[in-house]
Amino acid sequence: MITRQDLNYLQSLTQVPALSILLPTHRTFPDNKQDPIRVKNLVDEATERLKAEFSARDLEPLLQRLATLVSEIDYPYALDGLALFVSHDVAQLYYLPFTVPERVVIDQTFATRDLVYGMHRQLRYWVLLLSQASTRLLAGTGETLEEVQDGTFPMQMTGPGATTALPYEADSSYIDEHHRRFFQQVDTVLTEYAKAETLPLIVGGVDRQVSFFQEVSQQPAAITGTLSGNFDKSTLAELTPQVWSIVESIRDAQQASALQELDEAMGAQKVVSEIAEVWRLAQDGRGKLLLVEKTYHVPAIVTEAGNLELVEQVGGTDVMDDAVDEIIEAVLAKGGDIVFVENGALSEHHHIALLLRY
Repeated sequence: MITRQDLNYLQSLTQVPALSILLPTHRTFPDNKQDPIRVKNLVDEATERLKAEFSARDLEPLLQRLATLVSEIDYPYALDGLALFVSHDVAQLYYLPFTVPERVVIDQTFATRDLVYGMHRQLRYWVLLLSQASTRLLAGTGETLEEVQDGTFPMQMTGPGATTALPYEADSSYIDEHHRRFFQQVDTVLTEYAKAETLPLIVGGVDRQVSFFQEVSQQPAAITGTLSGNFDKSTLAELTPQVWSIVESIRDAQQASALQELDEAMGAQKVVSEIAEVWRLAQDGRGKLLLVEKTYHVPAIVTEAGNLELVEQVGGTDVMDDAVDEIIEAVLAKGGDIVFVENGALSEHHHIALLLRY
C-alpha cells in the first residue's frame, strides 16, 4: 500500500524526463487477463512519445529501467490500480487499493495527483484490534484492509496472566492494571507508525479493553470509531463490512467540515478560487486547506514571469499535464491539507478553492 512517505519522496524529485504510467487493474480472474496487455500498450505509447522528444542515447538507461520494472509486475497480486514511475535515477512500482484513470504523463515531475486523489477520496485510516493474545494493526484505504505484519504487529502481552501464571494474590485490579500497561505499550508503538501523518483510528476489542486503551492513549482525539467484540480470529473479509460502515461516516463528516470551513473563510475573505492565484499563493506557502472537485484538472505552463497560464493541449516538457496536481503538491509540501469534494460542490468557486492562513 502506498504511504504518505512514498508520496513525499515522489513529489520531491525533479528530473527530465519523469515518466508516469497509471492504469486501473483487476483483482480477479478472468478480468485481470487484460492487465498485461494494457500495460504493454501504455509502455509502447510512452516509448513513442519519449523517442519523439529525446535522443536514443539519452533514453537508453530510462527505457532499460522501465523494461525491468514492467517485468517485475506481479499481476495476480494487483489491486484496483497500478502506478509506474521511471526516470534516469528512479524506478518505482505501486499496487493501488483504488482505481486510477489510464494515463501516460511525461513531465519534469512525476504525476502524483491521481495517487493523492485516491488516497484522499478513499479515506485512509488505522484499525487497531486489541487483545492480550494478539493485538492486530490493519491499514485501511477505503474498503481495502491490509494487515500489518512486520515483526512488531501483531503484539502479544507478556508476563503474568499472559505468558506466565498470575500471582496467587492477584485480583481483578491487578489484572486490569497489567492490561493498561500493555495497551500503553501498544499506543506508544502506534504513535511511531502515525508520525508522518495523523489518520483516523478505529479501535476494536471487548469493551473493557477498548476503555483501557482510551484511558492511556496519547492521541485520544484520533480515535474516531470503535468496534465491540473479540477479533482474534476474524478475517479481513469478515472485518471489512463492520469497518466500512464507520469509515463512511468519518468520510462524510470530513467533507461537510471542509465545506463549512470554506463558508467561514469566505466571510473572513481568506479564500481564493482563480486558479492562477491559487497557484501563486500555494507556492508561497499560504495555503491552509485546498478543496478540489474530484475530476477537475487542467493543463498549463509557467511563464517566464513565474505566473500560471492555462493551455489547450498537453505535450512537451514545458507543459504541465495537470496544474491541479502541481498545486496539490505545493500545498502538501508547505504543510497544508487537501480535501476532495463531489463534482459541483465548488461550482461557485471555479471547481477549486484555497483557504489561506493569512
